[in-house]
Formats: sequence, C-alpha cells, structure tokens
Amino acid sequence: MPAYIIVEIDVTDPATYEDYKKLTPASLVPFDGKFIVRGGAAETLEGDWQPKRIVVLEFPTMEKAKAWHASEEYAPAKAIRQQASHSRMIVVEGFAG
Repeated sequence: MPAYIIVEIDVTDPATYEDYKKLTPASLVPFDGKFIVRGGAAETLEGDWQPKRIVVLEFPTMEKAKAWHASEEYAPAKAIRQQASHSRMIVVEGFAG
C-alpha cells in the first residue's frame, strides 16, 4: 500500500534551503520515492491554515517512507532543511482501493 510524507515548511534561510532542494531528489531513489507536490501554489479552501510551502512525497510502502526519513542518504539534506526552515512532517498510509 502506498504511503505519503506530507511536509509543511516555513523557509527561514532561502539560500541555504536551495542546497536542500538540490540534495533531496537523489536521496529518494533507493527508496522508490517521488515528489507529488513540491512547493507549488496553495490556496486555503476551509479553515485558517495558511501554509507557506507544502511538499508531498510518495513511497510504495510505509516502511520505505520511514526508512528514507531515517536514512544515511537523506541525513545530509535533512540537516540542511532543519537548519534553514521550520517544518512539520507526517507520514500517512495511502488508499489502495
């Protein structure tokens, strides 16, 4: 069953964050991950949520999603993201129906 990592990001250091954006795609490859949403335009339809940047990643399984997040491949990029932004991140199971 697919799994999705959903991230709300407030970039505080745009120049450093650009380094993160360059490193992350290669880290996804060993885990069969891919971007579904990568910071495109967002519009609030209900409520008062006003995210600055949303990223959605798709993985074939929950295990691969969590393995990517904890991986050595992603560690350098993760450190840059944590330095250059404030993030909230969740992983959710997809729908196989």
